Amino acid sequence: METLSEANGTFALNLLKKLCENHSKNIFFSPFSISSALSMVFLGAKGNTAAQMSQALSLDKVGGGGADAHQGFQWLLSEVNKPDTQYLLRTANRLFGEKTYDFLSSFKDSCRTFYQADLEELDFADAAEKSRKHINSWVAEKTEGKIPESLSSDSVDSCTKLILVNAIYFKGKWDKAFSKARTQKSTFKINQVNKPIQMMFQKSMVNLSYVQEIFTQILVLPYVGRELNMIIMLPDENVDLKTVEKELTYERFLEWTRAGTMRTREVNVFLPRFKLEESYDLENSLPTLGMVDAFDEARADFSGMSPRRDLFVSKVAHKAFVEVNEEGTEAAAATALTFQRHCGRITPRFCADHPFLFFIQHTKTNCILFCGRFSSP
Repeated sequence: METLSEANGTFALNLLKKLCENHSKNIFFSPFSISSALSMVFLGAKGNTAAQMSQALSLDKVGGGGADAHQGFQWLLSEVNKPDTQYLLRTANRLFGEKTYDFLSSFKDSCRTFYQADLEELDFADAAEKSRKHINSWVAEKTEGKIPESLSSDSVDSCTKLILVNAIYFKGKWDKAFSKARTQKSTFKINQVNKPIQMMFQKSMVNLSYVQEIFTQILVLPYVGRELNMIIMLPDENVDLKTVEKELTYERFLEWTRAGTMRTREVNVFLPRFKLEESYDLENSLPTLGMVDAFDEARADFSGMSPRRDLFVSKVAHKAFVEVNEEGTEAAAATALTFQRHCGRITPRFCADHPFLFFIQHTKTNCILFCGRFSSP
């Protein structure tokens, strides 16, 4: 399943770069959540719509006409949702369809087989607001209340035919916790301006490397059980984070973080305690990655979902939450797609007191579950 991990990783970093271009402040999202939801849509896409989605999601790397990708997601979902882990990581997929609309049973069966996603029939036509609240309640339950309103009040109406939702929730403790007694007030430097923060500290044996070509330290902080890691890319203080973002590709990400590049050593680690809640409407970003026709009511081809040729994607809403503290990390995200019809020291020092990128990665699959940019407390 390396090709699917490569596809997901490529999509993750392509989307991160797009969001970095369009947003100057903090960024946090779950590429795994987004690609899972979009791949369910891809199940029902045909023609140019399918070809564009395959390219945007980098699924053209997987081969098998898409079938291998769906089988890959089936395996990936089972891996990350394993019940016997020392972290809590749960993903959940569901389809919410207009009860009077004709969806192909083959599409519903495939969603259930590959994505563990059932179709729940709702009355969008006559009870749009009630349906929206029901979907939000489902997402809130799956994310332990961290994403209480994934769909805003204007995102569902009587023309809505299908909403695909993916929710992901993660809570993990550091392999070595930061001591709360050693957390101190400090400053975070942004464009020569100092902002107050709470800075955590620990001295521990971790993987650390320095990438000369981008003047950046890379630190790997494992969670309990070492099945998940947080990877932090911190450029030198006088280097703009955009330099790192510009050079970042999945191939380089793998090269910079592989075991042979990293060196295990005792490091003084300073990391800010922070909490982020971010929202994105991705119908603006995804077309820039090549996924165009899916959003065009005249050109969208989702004949694999329904024999009627009037479905198109009108909205891709994504909300994500992360809290990093002394004990570990809590994170959640939800993606909803709405369809409508036409209507070098002795002890090295790693001090994250200026903007950095961070990733939460599933070690066995190399899957990037979450990624973000922390640039403003």
